[in-house]
Amino acid sequence: MTLSAPTPRVQPEPGLPARVTVYEVGPRDGLQAETDIIPSSIKAELCRRLYVAGTTNLEVTSFVSPAWIPQLADAAEVVAAVEVPSGARAVALVPNLRGLQRAVDAGIREVAVVVSATESFAKANLNNTRAGAIDRAVEVIAAASAQGIPVRGYVSMAFGDPWEGAVATDAVTAAAAELHAAGARTIALGDTIGVATPGLTTRVVTETLAAGIPLDAVALHLHDTYGQSLANVHAALRLGVAEFDAAVGGLGRCPYAKGATGNLATEDLVWMLHGLGIETGLDLRALAATTEWLSRARGIRAPSNVARALAAAGLDTPDTALEASQA
Repeated sequence: MTLSAPTPRVQPEPGLPARVTVYEVGPRDGLQAETDIIPSSIKAELCRRLYVAGTTNLEVTSFVSPAWIPQLADAAEVVAAVEVPSGARAVALVPNLRGLQRAVDAGIREVAVVVSATESFAKANLNNTRAGAIDRAVEVIAAASAQGIPVRGYVSMAFGDPWEGAVATDAVTAAAAELHAAGARTIALGDTIGVATPGLTTRVVTETLAAGIPLDAVALHLHDTYGQSLANVHAALRLGVAEFDAAVGGLGRCPYAKGATGNLATEDLVWMLHGLGIETGLDLRALAATTEWLSRARGIRAPSNVARALAAAGLDTPDTALEASQA
């Protein structure tokens, strides 16, 4: 008897979005915190495989100083090596005007900026005050907008801070409102250390909406440190949120949270969304194959639950991403 490939059993839930945007951050947020320096050729191939798997929203790298993030020192080389499919996005994180110019020179036509809801994280990670980081982001948004370049805004530490603990929701909504007023098209609320729970997610999203941020401009950037990411996604779906960040294979970690296991894994998110009957445009098996490929290339065990489960099933999972990228 031949086993069929495992797929999620579809059971829609009334009131949820019919389609969700999965914003893939693996090549940027996923790789920037890993300890090994991955060759540019592997990073470029990762981006190509993700596009083949149906990704249309890809954060490919960051144009930050190599002194701060040596893992992404090859940002321009990676961008040059990746052909962006028609209808897809290639986004780069930029920390300041210099980073914006480097990104533009490399051919990037959409960028992201990051601020902090807390003073401690702004100082430790952004080398600035909370207000100063927002001012710098607003400056980048203005310069990018003048060139017709869309900007995505991140609010880090929106659910908890390793130094300050609980974060005041009004600090989150104030930062989000400033970015949106400046022209950021999407505001991604970041659970940077993975401490959010469904109730807290509901509160932060609800108050962000009450602060005047349109529902279609709200996204969630979740880390899975305590295994709560999918529960938090479900809570946000019930509020109508339809954009979520994820990293293939659950790549990444936060150096400020001991035991942090990385971003929400794209395969795990897609399995749940497809099980709810929500469209993503993503090929689950191609994503899992990409995770397996990258894990082999790095000599590590595939970190995502879905990738491990599909591998453990002992089924032939054709590497469609590789075949397509080499066609």
